[in-house]
Amino acid sequence: MHREYHRWHSPSLGRDMELLWYGHYGRPLLAFPTSLGSCSQNEDMGLLRSLTDKIDAGEVQVCCVDAIDAECWYNDDAHPGWKVFRYAQYDQYLIDEVVPMIRAKAGREDLMTFGASSGALHAVNFAGRHPEAVSRVISFSGLYDIHRFLYGYWDDNCYFSCPVAFFPNLPPHEVDRMKHIGWVIATGEHDHLVQANRDFATMLAGKGLNVHAEFWGGVFGHDWPYWSEHLRRFVP
Repeated sequence: MHREYHRWHSPSLGRDMELLWYGHYGRPLLAFPTSLGSCSQNEDMGLLRSLTDKIDAGEVQVCCVDAIDAECWYNDDAHPGWKVFRYAQYDQYLIDEVVPMIRAKAGREDLMTFGASSGALHAVNFAGRHPEAVSRVISFSGLYDIHRFLYGYWDDNCYFSCPVAFFPNLPPHEVDRMKHIGWVIATGEHDHLVQANRDFATMLAGKGLNVHAEFWGGVFGHDWPYWSEHLRRFVP
């Protein structure tokens, strides 16, 4: 499996950021780590093994990015206003630095995003903020509510970083901008976040968006073996 390591100083974040690139041809997939994870987490935890044949066959290319959770959501020493400001800078890093690289390397714009648990928050938020850049969102065991990280604080950055806040209130013209995106919302029926995922999928479908929801029977689902097992089914 072709693998590349990239590192550069991010103007958006004011520090070095790393990413890993897998594959040489195919539809691009932007993959986020789970909470406090790095760009190597999806490889380290075996997730990419489920896509090895697709990567080697030139069907998909995967770009695994770092997250900055330790500087925002899990930074207990920071004011909540700083947390969401830092997260907004991360979004700028993605759209201004990572997406142009993906488009240049992949030679195509039908980008998919993937994340599990808190990684799903990034995958969904990115699509919500930049629907023109995304064609599919794959969200497993998703965390969509950031209130627990904010201790009662709220501002516009909080609102637009919290899918359960801003998605339900999207005006029709913003919903129309998302009509081309295929949304996959899935987890196990015994996941502690299962109801939140059911509610989020129902809300998206109620807005007329293209949603495929799955709740895997009899399992917890909020763990790497389940995510690895099911991911390949949703990556063309």
